Amino acid sequence: MPSILTFLVLAGTAKAATPLYSTYEFNPLQHLSGVAPYFEPADPPRDPNPPEGCTVTRAAYLVRHAAINANDFDSEEYIDPFLEKLGNKSVDWSKSPALSFLSYWIPPTIVEEEQLTRTGKLEAAQLGLTVSYRYPGLRLPERVWASTAERTVKSAQSFIRGLEVEDDTINLVEIYEGEEDGANSLTTYESCPKYKSSSGSDQEATYLDKYTAPIIARFNANASSFNFTSDDIFAMQSICGYETVIRGSSPFCSTEIFSPDEWLSFEYANDIFYHYNTGYGNDNSGVIGFPWVNASLGLLTADQADQDIYVSFTHRELPPTVLVAMGLFNNSQFSGANNVNATMPLDQINYNRAWVSSYILPFLTNIAIERMNCSGPEFEDSDDSTYYRVMVNASPQTLPGCSDGPLESCSASGLQDYLSERAAMFGGFTERCNATYSNSTDVVSFYTNSNNGTSVG
Repeated sequence: MPSILTFLVLAGTAKAATPLYSTYEFNPLQHLSGVAPYFEPADPPRDPNPPEGCTVTRAAYLVRHAAINANDFDSEEYIDPFLEKLGNKSVDWSKSPALSFLSYWIPPTIVEEEQLTRTGKLEAAQLGLTVSYRYPGLRLPERVWASTAERTVKSAQSFIRGLEVEDDTINLVEIYEGEEDGANSLTTYESCPKYKSSSGSDQEATYLDKYTAPIIARFNANASSFNFTSDDIFAMQSICGYETVIRGSSPFCSTEIFSPDEWLSFEYANDIFYHYNTGYGNDNSGVIGFPWVNASLGLLTADQADQDIYVSFTHRELPPTVLVAMGLFNNSQFSGANNVNATMPLDQINYNRAWVSSYILPFLTNIAIERMNCSGPEFEDSDDSTYYRVMVNASPQTLPGCSDGPLESCSASGLQDYLSERAAMFGGFTERCNATYSNSTDVVSFYTNSNNGTSVG
């Protein structure tokens, strides 16, 4: 019969065999794609501070609006039908422990869709404060720009309140969200006739049906009278994000309801949609995003500029197209192949993909281009003292083909070649978008016109 000492030795051996750092944590809120509350994923986990010897002298930001209570499409297509079904069905939820909360859960009250939440206002103000801390040596801007939708305007107003030191020192300029404004817009997808908002829906639906099938079977086993569908599953996972930014938390976010792998499947379904809608799977994406890239680099490279910091607020469609125009988060960049769609299969997850919408498109996602002046012994033999780098949600990114500066930043001379290459690929908005209306343009001019906007108050 084994002695107590034997058991102690065996227990100690088992404990010693456990890897010291074998911890696993999973946060669904960081895998919710376009309904993820703002976070900085550190993708890649590079130091956001400028390279040693370098100082940021000018910056341009493109920011998606902050957290809203519900997107109208998500509400009409998924959430509202699920909530109506939930109210009309008589189900004994006690037989399904993970879903038992549905017997007493009350949906958030949403007076009007698309409105900014209190969380969104707070996070936008915090981003303004963060920008002021990030660039203590730069002048605060005189103007901030936003497309005219209420959620983008209020996001910009909250950002301004967090950024300015004294009230009424920064004006907000609203840019009309028209369908015939050419490239001179913060919603260029609206003015590009070739862009279709439904692009990617069919591909997303293919994967949605696949990943939700086992979930539906599991839920219906204990609650057959509800008759769960793939749309119901998508609605429940979407509510996790929306309810969190309204109430601060949501029971739908539990990994007891959906496993980590099932949350990753929800994320991937959204990745597929954005890949074909505003990503590399859509031939129009780079054309839509290039005008902002070109205009921003023009402001940053100019000898003189009216402002040190340029900030613009828009919707979720524009940032991904800007990333495509810059060549970032390209799944096939180092593959030697040119079939980007093969990197996003519809029957299984590509876990090694670069295109992860949760990382590049949470609420308040922001893309920054910085101009840096670098000096010191290591730069004495260089023809350049000016360098540029891009950050996405505070994580530095390397521009493809232009990494000749400190910590893979882009030199001023290299930037000209890079910009010429991107212009050849994506320039000519009017022609490539087939914008046949009379007042289309290929350039952004609102940053330098005389519209000073209005005080936030």
